[in-house]
Amino acid sequence: MPARPVHIHILGICGTFMGGIAVIAKAAGHRVTGCDANVYPPMSTQLEAEGIELTVGYGVDQARLNPDVWVVGNVVSRGNPLMESILDRGDRYASGPQWLADTAFFDKRSKMVHYRPKVAVLNNIEFDHADIFSDLAAIETQFHHFVRTIPRSGKLIVNGADPTIDRVLARGCWSAVERFGVAGGWSARVVGPGCFEVFNQGRLIGLMRSDLQGGHNLQNALAAIAVAQAAGVDPVRAVESFARFKGVRRRMELRGRAAGVAVWDDFAHHPTAIATTVSGLRDQVGSARILAVLEPRSNTMRAGLMKDRLPASLEQADRIFCYGANLGWDAAAALAPLGNRVNIENDLERLVGAIVAEAQPGDQVLVMSNGGFGGIHERLLASLSTRAAPTSRA
Repeated sequence: MPARPVHIHILGICGTFMGGIAVIAKAAGHRVTGCDANVYPPMSTQLEAEGIELTVGYGVDQARLNPDVWVVGNVVSRGNPLMESILDRGDRYASGPQWLADTAFFDKRSKMVHYRPKVAVLNNIEFDHADIFSDLAAIETQFHHFVRTIPRSGKLIVNGADPTIDRVLARGCWSAVERFGVAGGWSARVVGPGCFEVFNQGRLIGLMRSDLQGGHNLQNALAAIAVAQAAGVDPVRAVESFARFKGVRRRMELRGRAAGVAVWDDFAHHPTAIATTVSGLRDQVGSARILAVLEPRSNTMRAGLMKDRLPASLEQADRIFCYGANLGWDAAAALAPLGNRVNIENDLERLVGAIVAEAQPGDQVLVMSNGGFGGIHERLLASLSTRAAPTSRA
């Protein structure tokens, strides 16, 4: 990261990672502007609250900003008008990871190999990003390379129940390792609703209270406590702090209620994440109906490499609505095991209409996508509100 303040203009600034880069850069004293094809809340309002100027689209007129460096998001590819202008002008550009370390936006290696942390968490390793990796073994190799960058004085905090992580560590590990999710490491025991006893190697650390739902969030909490201790924080204080932690955006985020219907947002897009997200909501809402709304948007999902795992991941949902546009596979055939619970639409407006027609007071609408999904959350809430509004009498 540059030592002196500079002006950076970020292409694809509303992505989760690039938005984070923008806030980090602003906090470091740099002037930050940016653009994206889709500028909408919550990312747009968060960036604007930070004083970051946003431009809609990738028009070449942005060249007049003349920043010290253009920071290019992975969403940008050749043919993008602004990117082509930057190349033609010979301007200086970098990827988000390069601006933090040393890689280009077209460098498809895992960016983690460039970061060189002292403490790192390995939560789970599964096959994904099929446009880059041929199989799980290729991904394991990237994690092996990452493990090789951790110094002897550093520490790895790993999920002790993931056999893939065990295989990676068996290829070579030169740092201390702590495990979570297993009795011999960091573990937790449920003692009541939202209440857990936290242990490390069998020793009671404290009582943790948390509103976060799902076993995956509990494992994340254990990893965070372990990392905090590695950074010098008293684990007792770390455990106690969870009572004040309300979660992060796009991870089981309640976007609003209308007509007695709750609309949730979650970043889940991989079958494993979808299953844990639906299960976590089921634990929270009991027998209430869950209307799962899925956009298979990632390159891996659009290619259909995970389609056979989708029915099992959605089993706990009462109704399933799938956005079938731009898929390289037949969504109806893939989700057929779920029977008549499934509704597939290739048009976003028709999808919204189908969900609103089905929704009843008390229902939980769970939207899952790793993108903006065309602002479907706001559309659902607006349509539900209109349906609930009393009609005027003549």
